[in-house]
Amino acid sequence: MSDIVIPAGARELPGYLAVPEGEGPWPAVVIVFEAFGATPDMRAQADRFASRGYLAVLPDFYDGAPWVRCVRKALGEMRAGRGPTYDAVEAARAWLAARGDCTGDVGVCGFCMGGGFALVAAAKYDFQAAAVNYGMLPRRPEEALREACPIVASYGGADPTLRGAAAKLDRALTAGGVPHDVREYPGSGHGFLTETEAPGLLGPVTKIAFGLGRGRENAPVAWERIFAFFDEHVAKKSTT
Repeated sequence: MSDIVIPAGARELPGYLAVPEGEGPWPAVVIVFEAFGATPDMRAQADRFASRGYLAVLPDFYDGAPWVRCVRKALGEMRAGRGPTYDAVEAARAWLAARGDCTGDVGVCGFCMGGGFALVAAAKYDFQAAAVNYGMLPRRPEEALREACPIVASYGGADPTLRGAAAKLDRALTAGGVPHDVREYPGSGHGFLTETEAPGLLGPVTKIAFGLGRGRENAPVAWERIFAFFDEHVAKKSTT
């Protein structure tokens, strides 16, 4: 596990690379962080993928700057479906795919804000699969996701900010013929797949407004779905 630099056009992007034990080449995944940035919790998700045999990179799209200075711009790009953050996601994918210890097959996994980026990236770039965790849907999802790679998505039924998102995404992917596994977990709120805690005074607010952290008991089942899906579509392992 190490800090690395990813070439991204005219800029160099800092990141965190988690490498599986043993000998490669391995399938890979780009981790797209939540609004709070490249936190230790997000690094832990890269480590989680590495423990399951995936070369995992967590790019720091904020380039080391505090999240409060960067999140508004990033959210605007996410909603617009274009911008430097998307370019950086693609740069990270291409960097991984070109490595000698990578099979060339790369997935993308995003959380919260990163889930929105991952959803659009699923149709925008050459990923083999996308894991979308409580991500905001793009405008006109039937149109935006028509050419998407296979998608596994997890939402919390107790997340008031994304009511109905899972059902809407399922309908859009079904209409577009996109292989998918979309589930909503009753009793779970935003951020239930990780140990994320909002900083400072935001903590109590996010627990009320987002149901942040509620229903984490559903996380193990959701993670097994994600890895089974990635094993089938990214690692190309038989699931039968």
